[in-house]
Amino acid sequence: MTIEEMNTKRTELGYSYKDIARLADMPLSTVQKILGGVTKAPRRESLIKIQQVLVTQTGYAAKSSSSGPLILQESSPAYGTPKKEQGNYTVDDYYALPDDQRVELIDGVFYDMSAPTSPHQFIGGSIHSQLLNYRSAHKGPCLPMVSPVDVQLDCDNKTMIQPDVLIVCDRSKITKKGIFGAPDFIVEVLSPSTRKKDMTLKMTKYLNAGVREYWIIDPDKRKVVTYNLTTMDIPVIYGFTEDIPVGIWDNKCMVNLSEVDEILNELSM
Repeated sequence: MTIEEMNTKRTELGYSYKDIARLADMPLSTVQKILGGVTKAPRRESLIKIQQVLVTQTGYAAKSSSSGPLILQESSPAYGTPKKEQGNYTVDDYYALPDDQRVELIDGVFYDMSAPTSPHQFIGGSIHSQLLNYRSAHKGPCLPMVSPVDVQLDCDNKTMIQPDVLIVCDRSKITKKGIFGAPDFIVEVLSPSTRKKDMTLKMTKYLNAGVREYWIIDPDKRKVVTYNLTTMDIPVIYGFTEDIPVGIWDNKCMVNLSEVDEILNELSM
């Protein structure tokens, strides 16, 4: 695929340079220089990455705005999945997608999930590890889990999400396919493509579904915003170096992201 063909495909799909950079896991400046014709002899590896983003095999093109998440817009049926308007997709359509297509289904709308960044993985892994250590020491019915795990939040056929970290205390909700119903505790790590969705749409969904506690992690600001969705008290904001109490465990479990903070500083992330 030539640079001209890539730009034509980019226009057809409605991608911005920022979308391509995010989906290809490349620096924005590199994408701009290649597709803008500034780089006369781009690296083959870079060209392949950009082409892989543009030549989608799922039949969905990701459309976004500067303030919202990527929403999958239908261009053709995906692997036998009937073409529908956004809002009409179901859990059956979700399961019909190929395994490498990372999306969430919320109220019948497909939302693209970009591959998690390194800070995203460090944070989610650290929180899950600390929750698991507490659970191992104190036992009890509650089980911490980490993405990817499917959560059929509303127990209907219109929503399937993948929180970054979660705790489920009602064992009857745990099935072979995932979680059927609302977890007790959920953590979402913000990224540019999910910020608005995590802070507004998902917040409302979790509140209405019966999630008891919700944490939003901002890697850029090194802040953790914790919500008690049972009482809807004013949210409490913590820094990465502070001890953060887990409310559903009566504030006896403390999570601390000091080690993650040090790693991010060392790597200049």
